[in-house]
Amino acid sequence: MRIISGLYKSRKIIAPKNLPVRPTTDMAKESLFNIINNLYYFDDISVLDLFAGTGNISYEFASRGTNNITCVDQDFGCIKFINQTAEAFYMPIQTIKIDVFKFLEKSTLQVNIIFADPPYNFSDVQFAKIPELIFQNNLLLEDGILIVEHSKHTDLSSLINFSYSKSYGGSVFSFFEIV
Repeated sequence: MRIISGLYKSRKIIAPKNLPVRPTTDMAKESLFNIINNLYYFDDISVLDLFAGTGNISYEFASRGTNNITCVDQDFGCIKFINQTAEAFYMPIQTIKIDVFKFLEKSTLQVNIIFADPPYNFSDVQFAKIPELIFQNNLLLEDGILIVEHSKHTDLSSLINFSYSKSYGGSVFSFFEIV
């Protein structure tokens, strides 16, 4: 994986092969950040990266100037890799090792952008629980968005506060907003 833009543009980050991850492709990530770039100033926002995996999305935010980034993942290897990478690049990324659903049930953190990249094989019930907990617990700031990455075989358009989706190859980003 590589960082698309910003301070660390073109830097390659190689994750250990034993991590249980499916990193967002460079093409999909570039398209996603083009959308976000039209909505926010990166240095003015806070980000919560759920099911953070390798930290790929968080590194992109940090490279573009975001200084308030929190990564949540339950896998120790993923958290360790994110911490090592963030330290090596002096990136302002905090990590929390916990099950994402437990985190969402207890958290009082409020951010501008929540990015969730759960396993593509999640059930409809598991996918639905993500926006449900986020909006129920007011984890987004007033101008905030939730972005859920999922397979093109999953349709999230019936979920609470769904706004629109964008498709890139086999991946889809579904956007949710406070209404």
